[in-house]
Amino acid sequence: MKDKENLQSIEKSIPLTYVGEKIKTYLKDELGLSTRFVRSAALSGRILINGKTVKLDYILREEDQLRIHLEAKEHQEIEAEDIPIQVVYEDDAILVLNKEPYMVVHPTKSYQSGTLSNAVMHHYQSNGKSTIIRLVSRLDMNTSGLIILAKNQFVHSRISQDMQADLYEKYYVAIVQGAFPEETSLIDLPIYRDEEGAYQRVVDERGQRSLTEVKVLHYAEGHTLLLLKLLTGRTHQIRVHLSHLGFPIIGDELYGGDLSIMKRQALHAVYLSFRHPVTEEKMNAYAKVLDDFTEAAQKIGLDLNSIEKEITKLQVVES
Repeated sequence: MKDKENLQSIEKSIPLTYVGEKIKTYLKDELGLSTRFVRSAALSGRILINGKTVKLDYILREEDQLRIHLEAKEHQEIEAEDIPIQVVYEDDAILVLNKEPYMVVHPTKSYQSGTLSNAVMHHYQSNGKSTIIRLVSRLDMNTSGLIILAKNQFVHSRISQDMQADLYEKYYVAIVQGAFPEETSLIDLPIYRDEEGAYQRVVDERGQRSLTEVKVLHYAEGHTLLLLKLLTGRTHQIRVHLSHLGFPIIGDELYGGDLSIMKRQALHAVYLSFRHPVTEEKMNAYAKVLDDFTEAAQKIGLDLNSIEKEITKLQVVES
């Protein structure tokens, strides 16, 4: 059997270097699988050697053939609601969406329904899937753009590992007040939550180091269109950084943005570059800004074509 990874299982021929070792050693050290995933797969009987289920203390032998089924039957108490979603890409491993603004991503005490997760649960069930909601990352309620959901524990674990290893890149576009200095290419300011349970964040030396790359795309009428790349993933990171420097995002009421042009923060997750968690193929996803962002840019006179030009450059570099 040739080694292969498809969207439902992993199949491997055990190398001679692991003969005599426990299978859990091979799964963690060679395949890089998380302890949580390995334990869950073993308990649900999804780890097989030569077609038979084995336990994690199984000693590997020469010519052993491994198969791991990635999907497990799972249940989650999230009500399915028929809410439209914009699917950018989907396969048996991942779902990439362009999230609308004014939508919370996951149910909370304040938002029990109407969330992105409720909509995705309906999408899954309509397509005969029993998948639970696994958000790889989140977006603020009034931030629009790209978001990835993993369809099983293995996929979620591998993308999380890639994020830690800087193999996952996420870009945003924003409209800010003022002429942002073109010479500023990196914001390196610590972000801190001043009180337990506080929603708003601040720049403070007691906080975690937070890094945001910045590129000016266009100036117009006392505003700047920016492309921003997250190098760390703190809550409200871009919003806090820009506001602290005196260039709040328009529409961002929490951090001092002007509400006269746009009624929610002009912040959009525009581009993702990542390794497919199963096939390991280089992937990218692009989502155009939404109508309210476009209307705000047009009022100011900002050139949105500069966004696509910059994304095209990124794609060329990555290829």
